Amino acid sequence: MAFTIEDMMVASRDKYQMKLASGKNGWSNSISWIIMIEDLTIINNFSGKELAVTTGLGFQTEESLLRLTCSLVDRNAAGLIINTGKYVMEIPESVKDYCEENDFPLLYVPWSVYLVDMIKDLSVRVFLQGTADEQISEALIHAIENPEAQDLYTNVLLPVFDIDGTFQVFLITTENLDKMDTVERRRFGYRIQIYLKNITHNAHFFYYNGNFVLIINALEAELSMEIIKDFMAKARRISTHTLYTGCGSQVLDITNLYLSYRRAMAAVSMAQECGNTLVCFDEMGVYRLLYSVSDIDLLQQICDECLKPLISYDEKHSADYVETLEMYLKYGGSIQAVSSSMFTHKNTIAYRIKNIKQLLGCPLETSEERLPYQLACMIRHMKDIQT
Repeated sequence: MAFTIEDMMVASRDKYQMKLASGKNGWSNSISWIIMIEDLTIINNFSGKELAVTTGLGFQTEESLLRLTCSLVDRNAAGLIINTGKYVMEIPESVKDYCEENDFPLLYVPWSVYLVDMIKDLSVRVFLQGTADEQISEALIHAIENPEAQDLYTNVLLPVFDIDGTFQVFLITTENLDKMDTVERRRFGYRIQIYLKNITHNAHFFYYNGNFVLIINALEAELSMEIIKDFMAKARRISTHTLYTGCGSQVLDITNLYLSYRRAMAAVSMAQECGNTLVCFDEMGVYRLLYSVSDIDLLQQICDECLKPLISYDEKHSADYVETLEMYLKYGGSIQAVSSSMFTHKNTIAYRIKNIKQLLGCPLETSEERLPYQLACMIRHMKDIQT
């Protein structure tokens, strides 16, 4: 998933004598670009995931260096490299402690390293990885849209994924994500990736069809969920947006990726409609079936066929027969339970149920008789169904 701090360390440890001073938990931060910085002005233009490099010329005091790291963390930068040995002889402990507390990678290279060569080298690596990521995204979209056309995606994905292993799709969205312009959405995506920890080469993140897509490969389902729950907890820092995440089922083999994607779509739809920030398809019960139905008109028809008489009665008489029916089905036909739940006298509930049965033309005695109405009530709660 992009060129990370870990990738950079592997490439630079010997060649540029690069070392990690602090912030080891940010090891998997991905890098969007590398920017030389000697004052705080340019930070206002950071979008997220930039890697800052400084000689320390404008940050020679402990206070100014700490202010720099705080500003970079606030802007969701990927990390900071300090060229030590002239303007900054030693990195202050307060700066190291701050970076460690915020999982912000703080690295350094000796003054003898020619920064222009290092930045040029690493920038090319970032660019090449970005190009490769675009090809991987396209291949994964082919796998989702045309799973039978394996020639469109297997050759691209084989070097980077265990295509015979497990795959799990997570969809992340927020209100009006599809209406954001490209730059705003890209910046938002960068901010999201900052909070996705501990996944690098066994995952891929991209935007597709109105959602951010995270695909995790060859990782135990329990570990994947730990990563997602940790992400959701930390992503609350994106205060202006409420994030909704839908978790698809874990499937085996790349040819079944589309199944996990479709189930993640069902889960994220339910998350948004119910106001839950995290919904897992495998835990949706009967709603797994309802949210997997693409024919909305069919669901509408089922709902109308069952509930239309009660809805019409409620509209004409300002009654609440639909809610009464729903409670009656929920509590297995117990008048007393419905009475307690609706804070209404049991004789009134009994009278309503008698009328409801007459309006529906159904005694509602057996489970087979009740099932269609239970499904209709569930469908009615789905936001896209307007009865």
